[in-house]
Amino acid sequence: MEHFSSMFNGLARSLSLKKGRENSGNGDYNGTEAAESMVKGAKKNDFILRSSGTVNVDGSKNFASVFSKRGEKGVNQDCVIVWEEFGCQEDMIFCGVFDGHGPWGHFVAKCVRESFPSSLLSNWQETLSEASTDSDFDLDSDKFDIWKHSYTKACAAVDHELEQHPKIDSFYSGTTSLTIVRQGEALFIANVGDSRAVLATTSEDGNLVPVELTTDFKPNLPQEAERIKQCNGRVFCLDDEPGVHRLWLPEDQSPGLAMSRALGDYCVKDFGLTSVPDVIERYITSKDQFVVLATDGIWDVISNEEAVQIVSSIPERAKAAMRLVQSAGCAWRRKRRGIAMDDISAIVLFFHSSPL
Repeated sequence: MEHFSSMFNGLARSLSLKKGRENSGNGDYNGTEAAESMVKGAKKNDFILRSSGTVNVDGSKNFASVFSKRGEKGVNQDCVIVWEEFGCQEDMIFCGVFDGHGPWGHFVAKCVRESFPSSLLSNWQETLSEASTDSDFDLDSDKFDIWKHSYTKACAAVDHELEQHPKIDSFYSGTTSLTIVRQGEALFIANVGDSRAVLATTSEDGNLVPVELTTDFKPNLPQEAERIKQCNGRVFCLDDEPGVHRLWLPEDQSPGLAMSRALGDYCVKDFGLTSVPDVIERYITSKDQFVVLATDGIWDVISNEEAVQIVSSIPERAKAAMRLVQSAGCAWRRKRRGIAMDDISAIVLFFHSSPL
Protein backbone atom coordinates (compact mmCIF):
# COMPACT_ATOMS: atom_id res chain seq x y z
CA MET A 1 0.00 0.00 0.00
CA GLU A 2 2.98 2.32 0.52
CA HIS A 3 3.72 2.14 -3.23
CA PHE A 4 0.13 3.02 -4.03
CA SER A 5 0.13 6.00 -1.66
CA SER A 6 3.19 7.43 -3.38
CA MET A 7 1.19 7.69 -6.60
CA PHE A 8 -0.79 10.51 -5.01
CA ASN A 9 2.24 12.63 -4.08
CA GLY A 10 2.15 14.36 -7.45
CA LEU A 11 -1.63 14.61 -7.44
CA ALA A 12 -1.61 16.40 -4.11
CA ARG A 13 0.69 19.11 -5.45
CA SER A 14 -1.96 20.12 -7.96
CA LEU A 15 -4.81 20.52 -5.49
CA SER A 16 -5.47 24.01 -4.15
CA LEU A 17 -9.01 23.31 -3.00
CA LYS A 18 -10.22 25.34 -0.06
CA LYS A 19 -10.69 23.61 3.25
CA GLY A 20 -14.39 24.31 3.20
CA ARG A 21 -14.74 22.53 -0.14
CA GLU A 22 -12.77 19.57 1.18
CA ASN A 23 -15.20 19.27 4.06
CA SER A 24 -18.32 19.68 1.94
CA GLY A 25 -20.54 16.85 0.75
CA ASN A 26 -19.53 13.34 1.72
CA GLY A 27 -15.78 14.05 1.55
CA ASP A 28 -15.17 11.72 -1.39
CA TYR A 29 -12.08 12.26 -3.52
CA ASN A 30 -13.16 14.46 -6.45
CA GLY A 31 -11.25 13.37 -9.52
CA THR A 32 -12.87 15.96 -11.78
CA GLU A 33 -11.81 18.91 -9.61
CA ALA A 34 -8.30 17.49 -9.30
CA ALA A 35 -8.02 17.04 -13.08
CA GLU A 36 -9.20 20.60 -13.74
CA SER A 37 -6.62 21.90 -11.26
CA MET A 38 -3.90 19.91 -13.01
CA VAL A 39 -4.84 21.33 -16.41
CA LYS A 40 -4.54 24.88 -15.09
CA GLY A 41 -1.19 24.13 -13.48
CA ALA A 42 0.16 22.44 -16.61
CA LYS A 43 -0.87 25.39 -18.79
CA LYS A 44 0.78 27.82 -16.38
CA ASN A 45 4.04 25.87 -16.45
CA ASP A 46 4.00 25.39 -20.26
CA PHE A 47 3.83 21.60 -19.94
CA ILE A 48 1.11 21.32 -22.62
CA LEU A 49 1.78 21.69 -26.36
CA ARG A 50 -1.16 21.90 -28.78
CA SER A 51 0.64 22.89 -31.97
CA SER A 52 3.75 22.10 -33.97
CA GLY A 53 6.87 22.32 -31.83
CA THR A 54 8.82 20.38 -29.21
CA VAL A 55 8.49 19.36 -25.58
CA ASN A 56 11.73 18.91 -23.66
CA VAL A 57 11.35 19.48 -19.91
CA ASP A 58 14.58 19.71 -17.90
CA GLY A 59 15.40 16.42 -16.21
CA SER A 60 12.92 14.39 -18.26
CA LYS A 61 13.86 11.36 -20.34
CA ASN A 62 11.25 12.37 -22.90
CA PHE A 63 11.70 14.51 -25.99
CA ALA A 64 8.64 15.04 -28.17
CA SER A 65 8.67 16.50 -31.69
CA VAL A 66 5.28 17.56 -33.09
CA PHE A 67 4.17 18.76 -36.52
CA SER A 68 0.82 19.13 -38.28
CA LYS A 69 0.15 20.17 -41.88
CA ARG A 70 -3.15 21.10 -43.49
CA GLY A 71 -4.06 19.05 -46.53
CA GLU A 72 -5.93 20.09 -49.66
CA LYS A 73 -9.48 19.51 -48.47
CA GLY A 74 -10.01 22.75 -46.56
CA VAL A 75 -9.49 23.43 -42.87
CA ASN A 76 -7.05 21.18 -41.00
CA GLN A 77 -9.16 18.64 -39.13
CA ASP A 78 -6.16 17.07 -37.35
CA CYS A 79 -5.34 18.00 -33.75
CA VAL A 80 -2.36 17.13 -31.56
CA ILE A 81 -1.41 17.42 -27.90
CA VAL A 82 1.59 16.60 -25.71
CA TRP A 83 1.38 17.00 -21.93
CA GLU A 84 4.60 16.50 -19.97
CA GLU A 85 4.32 15.64 -16.24
CA PHE A 86 0.82 14.36 -16.95
CA GLY A 87 -1.25 14.26 -13.79
CA CYS A 88 1.53 16.14 -11.96
CA GLN A 89 3.58 12.94 -12.12
CA GLU A 90 7.19 13.60 -13.07
CA ASP A 91 7.52 10.20 -14.76
CA MET A 92 4.41 10.56 -16.96
CA ILE A 93 3.76 12.11 -20.36
CA PHE A 94 0.57 12.10 -22.46
CA CYS A 95 0.55 12.29 -26.28
CA GLY A 96 -2.46 12.30 -28.57
CA VAL A 97 -3.42 12.73 -32.22
CA PHE A 98 -7.04 13.27 -33.30
CA ASP A 99 -8.23 13.11 -36.91
CA GLY A 100 -11.60 14.77 -37.47
CA HIS A 101 -13.96 14.06 -40.36
CA GLY A 102 -17.30 15.31 -41.59
CA PRO A 103 -18.56 18.90 -41.85
CA TRP A 104 -17.93 19.59 -38.14
CA GLY A 105 -14.86 17.36 -37.87
CA HIS A 106 -12.38 20.11 -36.98
CA PHE A 107 -14.60 21.25 -34.10
CA VAL A 108 -15.08 17.67 -32.90
CA ALA A 109 -11.35 16.91 -32.95
CA LYS A 110 -10.50 20.09 -31.02
CA CYS A 111 -13.25 19.42 -28.49
CA VAL A 112 -11.98 15.90 -27.85
CA ARG A 113 -8.38 17.11 -27.63
CA GLU A 114 -9.41 19.55 -24.89
CA SER A 115 -11.66 17.22 -22.89
CA PHE A 116 -10.05 13.81 -23.21
CA PRO A 117 -6.83 14.28 -21.18
CA SER A 118 -8.66 15.68 -18.14
CA SER A 119 -11.36 13.01 -18.40
CA LEU A 120 -8.69 10.32 -18.51
CA LEU A 121 -6.95 11.83 -15.49
CA SER A 122 -10.18 12.04 -13.54
CA ASN A 123 -11.07 8.43 -14.28
CA TRP A 124 -7.50 7.26 -13.55
CA GLN A 125 -7.52 8.93 -10.15
CA GLU A 126 -10.94 7.59 -9.26
CA THR A 127 -10.03 4.09 -10.42
CA LEU A 128 -6.84 4.19 -8.33
CA SER A 129 -8.82 5.38 -5.32
CA GLU A 130 -11.40 2.62 -5.70
CA ALA A 131 -8.72 -0.04 -6.25
CA SER A 132 -6.91 0.95 -3.06
CA THR A 133 -9.84 -0.32 -0.99
CA ASP A 134 -9.32 -3.86 -2.33
CA SER A 135 -7.15 -5.91 0.00
CA ASP A 136 -5.80 -7.88 -2.97
CA PHE A 137 -4.78 -4.75 -4.88
CA ASP A 138 -1.21 -4.63 -6.19
CA LEU A 139 -0.22 -1.57 -8.22
CA ASP A 140 2.45 -3.27 -10.31
CA SER A 141 0.33 -6.23 -11.39
CA ASP A 142 -2.91 -4.25 -11.72
CA LYS A 143 -1.46 -1.19 -13.50
CA PHE A 144 -2.62 -2.21 -16.98
CA ASP A 145 -6.15 -3.03 -15.80
CA ILE A 146 -6.37 0.37 -14.12
CA TRP A 147 -5.33 2.21 -17.29
CA LYS A 148 -7.56 0.09 -19.52
CA HIS A 149 -10.55 0.74 -17.29
CA SER A 150 -9.72 4.45 -17.12
CA TYR A 151 -9.33 4.75 -20.89
CA THR A 152 -12.60 2.92 -21.54
CA LYS A 153 -14.52 5.10 -19.11
CA ALA A 154 -12.92 8.27 -20.48
CA CYS A 155 -13.86 7.42 -24.08
CA ALA A 156 -17.45 6.69 -23.05
CA ALA A 157 -17.68 9.91 -21.04
CA VAL A 158 -16.20 12.10 -23.79
CA ASP A 159 -18.42 10.47 -26.42
CA HIS A 160 -21.51 11.10 -24.29
CA GLU A 161 -20.53 14.72 -23.61
CA LEU A 162 -19.90 15.25 -27.31
CA GLU A 163 -23.38 14.01 -28.16
CA GLN A 164 -24.87 16.52 -25.71
CA HIS A 165 -22.66 19.44 -26.81
CA PRO A 166 -24.85 22.51 -27.36
CA LYS A 167 -22.70 24.06 -30.11
CA ILE A 168 -21.16 21.13 -32.02
CA ASP A 169 -23.20 18.89 -34.32
CA SER A 170 -21.57 15.45 -34.22
CA PHE A 171 -24.38 13.48 -35.83
CA TYR A 172 -22.55 13.26 -39.18
CA SER A 173 -19.09 14.24 -37.88
CA GLY A 174 -16.51 12.65 -35.61
CA THR A 175 -12.87 12.07 -34.85
CA THR A 176 -10.40 9.28 -34.31
CA SER A 177 -8.33 9.24 -31.13
CA LEU A 178 -4.88 7.73 -30.66
CA THR A 179 -3.26 8.45 -27.31
CA ILE A 180 -0.26 7.22 -25.34
CA VAL A 181 0.64 7.57 -21.68
CA ARG A 182 4.22 6.88 -20.75
CA GLN A 183 4.47 6.06 -17.05
CA GLY A 184 8.06 5.33 -16.16
CA GLU A 185 9.15 2.60 -18.55
CA ALA A 186 5.60 1.53 -19.39
CA LEU A 187 3.56 2.64 -22.40
CA PHE A 188 -0.23 2.50 -22.32
CA ILE A 189 -1.76 3.01 -25.76
CA ALA A 190 -5.45 3.52 -26.54
CA ASN A 191 -6.67 3.56 -30.13
CA VAL A 192 -10.08 4.54 -31.52
CA GLY A 193 -9.92 4.66 -35.31
CA ASP A 194 -7.29 4.34 -38.00
CA SER A 195 -4.40 6.47 -36.79
CA ARG A 196 -1.32 4.40 -35.97
CA ALA A 197 1.49 4.07 -33.44
CA VAL A 198 4.78 2.56 -34.63
CA LEU A 199 7.70 1.78 -32.33
CA ALA A 200 11.32 1.93 -33.48
CA THR A 201 13.46 -0.72 -31.79
CA THR A 202 16.94 -2.11 -32.36
CA SER A 203 17.17 -5.59 -33.87
CA GLU A 204 19.83 -8.21 -33.13
CA ASP A 205 21.92 -6.98 -36.06
CA GLY A 206 21.88 -3.41 -34.76
CA ASN A 207 19.39 -1.98 -37.25
CA LEU A 208 16.30 -0.01 -36.30
CA VAL A 209 13.11 -1.88 -37.18
CA PRO A 210 9.44 -0.91 -36.83
CA VAL A 211 6.93 -2.58 -34.54
CA GLU A 212 3.31 -1.70 -35.30
CA LEU A 213 1.71 -1.22 -31.88
CA THR A 214 -1.86 -0.50 -32.94
CA THR A 215 -4.48 -1.83 -35.32
CA ASP A 216 -5.90 0.35 -38.10
CA PHE A 217 -9.59 -0.13 -37.40
CA LYS A 218 -11.02 -0.32 -40.90
CA PRO A 219 -14.59 -1.56 -41.52
CA ASN A 220 -13.45 -4.64 -43.45
CA LEU A 221 -11.38 -6.15 -40.61
CA PRO A 222 -13.09 -9.47 -39.81
CA GLN A 223 -14.01 -8.64 -36.19
CA GLU A 224 -15.12 -5.13 -37.13
CA ALA A 225 -17.12 -6.26 -40.16
CA GLU A 226 -18.89 -8.90 -38.07
CA ARG A 227 -19.94 -6.35 -35.44
CA ILE A 228 -21.19 -3.98 -38.14
CA LYS A 229 -23.12 -6.80 -39.82
CA GLN A 230 -24.72 -7.82 -36.52
CA CYS A 231 -25.87 -4.21 -36.10
CA ASN A 232 -27.32 -4.08 -39.64
CA GLY A 233 -24.71 -1.67 -40.94
CA ARG A 234 -23.11 -2.23 -44.34
CA VAL A 235 -19.50 -2.36 -45.53
CA PHE A 236 -18.56 -1.93 -49.18
CA CYS A 237 -16.35 0.02 -51.58
CA LEU A 238 -17.55 2.59 -54.08
CA ASP A 239 -16.86 1.88 -57.74
CA ASP A 240 -14.43 4.79 -58.00
CA GLU A 241 -12.62 3.77 -54.76
CA PRO A 242 -11.65 0.12 -55.17
CA GLY A 243 -10.09 -1.25 -52.01
CA VAL A 244 -11.41 1.54 -49.77
CA HIS A 245 -13.98 -0.12 -47.53
CA ARG A 246 -16.49 2.19 -45.87
CA LEU A 247 -19.24 1.92 -43.28
CA TRP A 248 -22.77 2.76 -44.46
CA LEU A 249 -26.25 2.98 -43.00
CA PRO A 250 -28.60 0.05 -43.77
CA GLU A 251 -30.64 1.86 -46.41
CA ASP A 252 -28.78 5.06 -47.18
CA GLN A 253 -25.61 5.97 -49.09
CA SER A 254 -24.14 7.72 -46.06
CA PRO A 255 -22.01 8.44 -44.12
CA GLY A 256 -19.33 6.29 -45.81
CA LEU A 257 -16.86 6.21 -42.92
CA ALA A 258 -13.44 4.77 -43.73
CA MET A 259 -12.97 3.62 -40.12
CA SER A 260 -14.98 1.37 -37.81
CA ARG A 261 -14.27 3.17 -34.52
CA ALA A 262 -14.62 6.88 -33.76
CA LEU A 263 -15.88 9.42 -31.28
CA GLY A 264 -19.01 11.15 -32.54
CA ASP A 265 -20.73 10.01 -35.77
CA TYR A 266 -23.96 9.25 -33.92
CA CYS A 267 -25.78 8.53 -37.17
CA VAL A 268 -24.09 5.11 -37.25
CA LYS A 269 -23.50 4.41 -33.54
CA ASP A 270 -26.45 1.99 -33.62
CA PHE A 271 -25.16 0.33 -36.81
CA GLY A 272 -21.74 -0.96 -35.82
CA LEU A 273 -19.55 2.08 -35.18
CA THR A 274 -18.07 2.05 -31.67
CA SER A 275 -16.02 4.41 -29.52
CA VAL A 276 -14.59 1.60 -27.37
CA PRO A 277 -10.78 1.90 -27.39
CA ASP A 278 -8.32 -0.90 -28.02
CA VAL A 279 -5.88 -0.59 -25.09
CA ILE A 280 -2.46 -2.25 -24.98
CA GLU A 281 0.72 -1.92 -22.94
CA ARG A 282 4.38 -2.13 -23.86
CA TYR A 283 7.40 -1.89 -21.59
CA ILE A 284 10.27 0.18 -22.94
CA THR A 285 13.68 -1.47 -23.11
CA SER A 286 17.12 -0.05 -23.86
CA LYS A 287 16.62 -1.24 -27.46
CA ASP A 288 13.48 0.86 -27.97
CA GLN A 289 14.32 4.33 -29.28
CA PHE A 290 11.14 6.21 -30.15
CA VAL A 291 7.49 5.87 -31.08
CA VAL A 292 5.64 7.62 -33.90
CA LEU A 293 1.98 8.55 -33.50
CA ALA A 294 0.45 9.74 -36.76
CA THR A 295 -2.84 10.20 -38.53
CA ASP A 296 -3.64 8.16 -41.63
CA GLY A 297 -2.46 11.00 -43.86
CA ILE A 298 1.04 9.65 -43.24
CA TRP A 299 0.35 5.91 -43.31
CA ASP A 300 -1.59 6.16 -46.59
CA VAL A 301 1.70 6.95 -48.37
CA ILE A 302 4.54 6.10 -45.95
CA SER A 303 5.34 2.56 -44.73
CA ASN A 304 6.31 1.77 -41.16
CA GLU A 305 9.85 1.03 -42.31
CA GLU A 306 10.09 4.33 -44.19
CA ALA A 307 8.82 6.29 -41.18
CA VAL A 308 11.43 4.78 -38.87
CA GLN A 309 14.17 5.39 -41.43
CA ILE A 310 13.15 9.01 -41.96
CA VAL A 311 13.04 9.83 -38.25
CA SER A 312 16.27 8.02 -37.40
CA SER A 313 18.19 9.75 -40.20
CA ILE A 314 17.54 13.26 -38.86
CA PRO A 315 20.36 14.64 -36.67
CA GLU A 316 18.12 17.18 -34.91
CA ARG A 317 15.33 15.53 -32.95
CA ALA A 318 13.35 18.76 -32.93
CA LYS A 319 12.85 18.44 -36.71
CA ALA A 320 11.85 14.75 -36.69
CA ALA A 321 8.07 15.19 -36.92
CA MET A 322 8.34 18.02 -39.46
CA ARG A 323 10.59 15.96 -41.72
CA LEU A 324 8.26 12.98 -41.52
CA VAL A 325 5.24 15.13 -42.41
CA GLN A 326 7.12 16.80 -45.27
CA SER A 327 8.17 13.40 -46.61
CA ALA A 328 4.55 12.27 -46.53
CA GLY A 329 3.52 15.40 -48.41
CA CYS A 330 6.03 14.63 -51.16
CA ALA A 331 4.83 11.02 -51.27
CA TRP A 332 1.22 12.19 -51.71
CA ARG A 333 2.17 14.25 -54.75
CA ARG A 334 4.18 11.36 -56.17
CA LYS A 335 1.87 8.42 -55.40
CA ARG A 336 -1.60 9.99 -55.31
CA ARG A 337 -1.67 12.34 -58.27
CA GLY A 338 -5.09 13.81 -58.83
CA ILE A 339 -6.21 13.00 -55.26
CA ALA A 340 -6.48 15.81 -52.71
CA MET A 341 -3.84 15.41 -50.01
CA ASP A 342 -5.16 14.53 -46.56
CA ASP A 343 -4.24 16.45 -43.42
CA ILE A 344 -0.97 15.06 -42.02
CA SER A 345 0.07 15.09 -38.37
CA ALA A 346 2.73 13.29 -36.34
CA ILE A 347 4.22 13.12 -32.87
CA VAL A 348 7.62 11.52 -32.39
CA LEU A 349 8.29 10.63 -28.75
CA PHE A 350 11.92 9.79 -28.03
CA PHE A 351 12.47 7.62 -24.96
CA HIS A 352 16.07 8.33 -23.99
CA SER A 353 17.79 11.62 -23.25
CA SER A 354 21.02 10.64 -25.00
CA PRO A 355 21.25 10.97 -28.82
CA LEU A 356 20.49 7.92 -30.98
